[in-house]
Amino acid sequence: MLLDSNIIIYAIKPEFSNLRDLIEKGHPKVSAISYLEVLGYHKLTLEDKQDFEEFFNIVPIIHITQTIIEEAVILRRQRKMSLGDSIIAATTIVHNLTLITANVKDFQWVQEITIVNPLKD
Repeated sequence: MLLDSNIIIYAIKPEFSNLRDLIEKGHPKVSAISYLEVLGYHKLTLEDKQDFEEFFNIVPIIHITQTIIEEAVILRRQRKMSLGDSIIAATTIVHNLTLITANVKDFQWVQEITIVNPLKD
């Protein structure tokens, strides 16, 4: 499973203990773009930054390769898609992973991806 950035952010909130359970049991991976999106947030508190850094030290980070870039280019040519979402979708496709996201609408058109929204499913 590949965690979208929004799931990582939700998981540190106390009301989303179910997400932490899913993450703990699911052996997730994250895209390098999620690392950038989460830790690069301009309103990140020091406490949240420390929590996220601990998380990223434990979970495998999939780096952006040329293959991922080429797949992201294909996706962006098919439909308007943010750079971050295209890299996350491409990472999911290239590594044959299930995408865990709360933003299903951003990815549902990509037929090669299996999507799970743990906030609804």
